[in-house]
Amino acid sequence: MAPSGSSGRGNAAPGSIEICGVPLELSGESGSLTHRLMILLRAGIRSGRLAAGTALPPSRSLAADLGCSRWVVTEAYGQLVAEGYLTARRGSATVVREIVPTSAAAASRGPRPEQRARYDLAPGVPDLAGFPRARWAESYRRAVQHRQTDRLTGSTMIGSLQARTTITDYLRRTRQVQEDPTQLSLSTGASAAAGWLARLLRALGHVRVAVEDPSWPGLRDAAGRAGLELVPIPVDDDGLRVDLLDDHEVRAVITTPAHQFPIGVPLSAERRLALIDWARRVDGLIIEGDYDAEFRYDRQPVSSLQGMAPDRVALVGSTSKTLSVSVGLGWVILPQWLIMKILAEDLERNAGPPGFVVDAMGIMIDNGWYERHLRAMRQSYRRKREAVLAAIAELLPGCVPSGMSAGLHLVLTLPVGVDVDHVVDRARSLDVGVVTMDRYRLQRSGEPQLVIGYGNLRSGREQEAISRLAAAVRS
Repeated sequence: MAPSGSSGRGNAAPGSIEICGVPLELSGESGSLTHRLMILLRAGIRSGRLAAGTALPPSRSLAADLGCSRWVVTEAYGQLVAEGYLTARRGSATVVREIVPTSAAAASRGPRPEQRARYDLAPGVPDLAGFPRARWAESYRRAVQHRQTDRLTGSTMIGSLQARTTITDYLRRTRQVQEDPTQLSLSTGASAAAGWLARLLRALGHVRVAVEDPSWPGLRDAAGRAGLELVPIPVDDDGLRVDLLDDHEVRAVITTPAHQFPIGVPLSAERRLALIDWARRVDGLIIEGDYDAEFRYDRQPVSSLQGMAPDRVALVGSTSKTLSVSVGLGWVILPQWLIMKILAEDLERNAGPPGFVVDAMGIMIDNGWYERHLRAMRQSYRRKREAVLAAIAELLPGCVPSGMSAGLHLVLTLPVGVDVDHVVDRARSLDVGVVTMDRYRLQRSGEPQLVIGYGNLRSGREQEAISRLAAAVRS
């Protein structure tokens, strides 16, 4: 047998080649000799038979043993160097590199995106299959073609003035807001807008902000990352407990008055007035998350709080539930006094979305495609909600659903004593994705409740999804 570090047939079987003391079979492979040699070397490295640090024989020596031209070996070596199996330096031997096992390599790249459950009952996700691909693609194509060359650079505010005006008019018409295009600041999403507002509040001397408890973590966490202390305020059947705000030294609050997430109730008329009165009394700011406002199934959605008090409310919205989070478009309507503060003190401005995205959204609205999509999705979500409620009544008679006829989720209260975390784990094993209420609380309650989303649940799977969830509850 040839010594380590050299080539030679030695005691290798006919049709094989021995490299560094390791017999490698050549005759069983098909293709060119270069291709066959690459396969053999790659397999030897992956298996560990050619260990890391092993110096391969010089190309001239190995070519002589193979009875081929040197080019065959240099091509094989070069390809494996490119693939990361070998290292080569001028004047030195070609050496086997250390190969990280597949599982460890995957771990070093970070977690893979979690695959959604087949029976997706997770809240806050729209119908991903319902995204209007053709209309969005056409809108984006027109946005690219129609934008003037001299507007391919510069700010989104100036370059997309027409689209901004269209979005402003849409919000004024559908959400009864009081604004003009100068009050509309564009963002990459609702959370990004909330984070920017929180940084503005910090610059203006605020140190804490009141948040609903439970609440959607996107807005509140953005405020926390900006350095504001989060002050949890309970929510009941009438929405945010406005009467408790005076118990805390806060002058700003984040709330979802149209459809509170996750309790699923609107802020009552009395509390709307009380909240506005509080904001004016303390010289404060209400950050209104317009969550799920487009999806009301039993009547017209309630008007925005901003329309009642434009001097004290910053309205935050996005297309994450109406289209997709991938669109990356959100907005915030600012009170005039806050705009003047920004200008006077040269505070940090929000990083907006690409101009083409803004223009595409304007085209979607101008052509009626956006509202047509919303009408179709309202019908779809209403049917899904009704099917889920019917399945719950049949298969989970001991559980109580709650929440108004709106949005993409409902709350399901389980019987006392049920281990809700066990239910979630068991449901996951049955390919059902579901979330506990405590996931959205700053202060855990221990009450056995699930937040059932149906936005991304495939139509026709409602009965099977709830059947599997019922099996998880009983187990």
